[in-house]
Amino acid sequence: MTAPISLDVTALDLDALAGFEGRVVLFCEPDGKLSQPARRVNRLTKGALERFLGSKAFESLKEGDAADLAFPVGMAADAVQVVKLSRRADASEARKAGAAVGRTKGHKALLLVAGNLKSVEDVMLGVALRVYDFTAHLTKDKDAEGGVTVMVSKPEEVSAEGVLALAEGVFFTRDLVNEPSNILTTTEFAARLEGLKDLGVEVEVLEEDELEKLGMRTLLAVGQGSESPSKVVVMQWKGGADEAPFALVGKGVVFDTGGISLKPAGGMEDMTMDMGGAGVVSGVMKTLALRKAKANVVGLVGLVENMPDGKAQRPGDVVKSMKGDTVEVINTDAEGRLVLCDVLWYTQERFKPTGMINLATLTGAIIIGLGHEMAGVFSNDDGIADAFLKAAKAEGEGAWRMPLAPAYDKQLKSRVADMKNVGGRPAGSITAAQFLQRFVKEDVPWIHLDIAGVASVAAGTEFAPKGATGWGVLALNRLIADGYEK
Repeated sequence: MTAPISLDVTALDLDALAGFEGRVVLFCEPDGKLSQPARRVNRLTKGALERFLGSKAFESLKEGDAADLAFPVGMAADAVQVVKLSRRADASEARKAGAAVGRTKGHKALLLVAGNLKSVEDVMLGVALRVYDFTAHLTKDKDAEGGVTVMVSKPEEVSAEGVLALAEGVFFTRDLVNEPSNILTTTEFAARLEGLKDLGVEVEVLEEDELEKLGMRTLLAVGQGSESPSKVVVMQWKGGADEAPFALVGKGVVFDTGGISLKPAGGMEDMTMDMGGAGVVSGVMKTLALRKAKANVVGLVGLVENMPDGKAQRPGDVVKSMKGDTVEVINTDAEGRLVLCDVLWYTQERFKPTGMINLATLTGAIIIGLGHEMAGVFSNDDGIADAFLKAAKAEGEGAWRMPLAPAYDKQLKSRVADMKNVGGRPAGSITAAQFLQRFVKEDVPWIHLDIAGVASVAAGTEFAPKGATGWGVLALNRLIADGYEK
């Protein structure tokens, strides 16, 4: 798995600036006022820094932007990267500044001269998130990665471990989502999750015979055309007292051909990311374990592969869920909800959670509505919805609440079963959420997150290169920290 860069926090040492080999990052106030480290760099560069801070080029930089002074005279560094950032910048601005640094880091060592910068941990997180690169299947030799040294006035008040716990959870999610499906089979996915046992997570893998006994026929029906066995992985982090856990549930379709309702060939290669919901749940569980969260949290993922085959389910089939409701399968490409409904019901029956959030790359309709900037948030409870939206905003992860209403249920009405698995083109993401809500008990605060537009992107984001983003790990971690830890 991809490991985050090393972060070494040390006391501010101005005498070390001249001899550092690599890139030196200096944070400068928007008004150009020289801090103590800046004064030292200015002397070493014979006034070059002060001339730059007084130039139109510096004036035109937005807060959080950076520019290089290449091969500075009087220093061993390849460059001094000047970042325009107030000492009292908020977390969002600090992370963006860190991401700007991470984008240009290269493979050289990096020295962040942070001094008494208020949000230094957010800068560090921004750097760590942006230097991610998925290289697991590249055969050429990779350059050695230089680490990051962070010089601060009070190193005892800065936690590299806390930053790395977040970065490792995000990287775990990104790696899972980026993996090709011939590598990340259902069996391999489950094996990687079993590796979380080393961090104190209790992990159990429910195999097909157990799922059959439990009555998870809608989930099993999705995977019956694949040679990869369907599984449900249950992860438990017991960091709280004896309270009921909070639950996370993820859709883990490791590859989605659409089944008998076969997808068009163009773009089907992107369906390696259709396990994005399960990937986010896995990343959150890793972060919670790494930071020893004082909460009880369960994470459950349904792992299947949707393939066309002589044994695959057909349009027109009727299958019975674990709850006991029957579903007429109109379109085998609307498979994610069939996976989730059984796992949602099992989660409630077994764990009686205090709240429950499911995540899925569920509908193309949510991309039509919200593009690649926001995930769709559907909920039966204003309290949990507002708390999540607040957490997502604080972490800079776009999310927008979408409606639920009984009027949409008529689109799911079936002639031969209790419901259809699709409701037609109108309001496609909403009818999908309405379908899932039928498997949520009335007293359980619940959110459905449709992350089809944000789990993996073609052009990259502020904090991630193109491909998997890891969206949701930070927001869900914050939600649990703010609302469910003792």
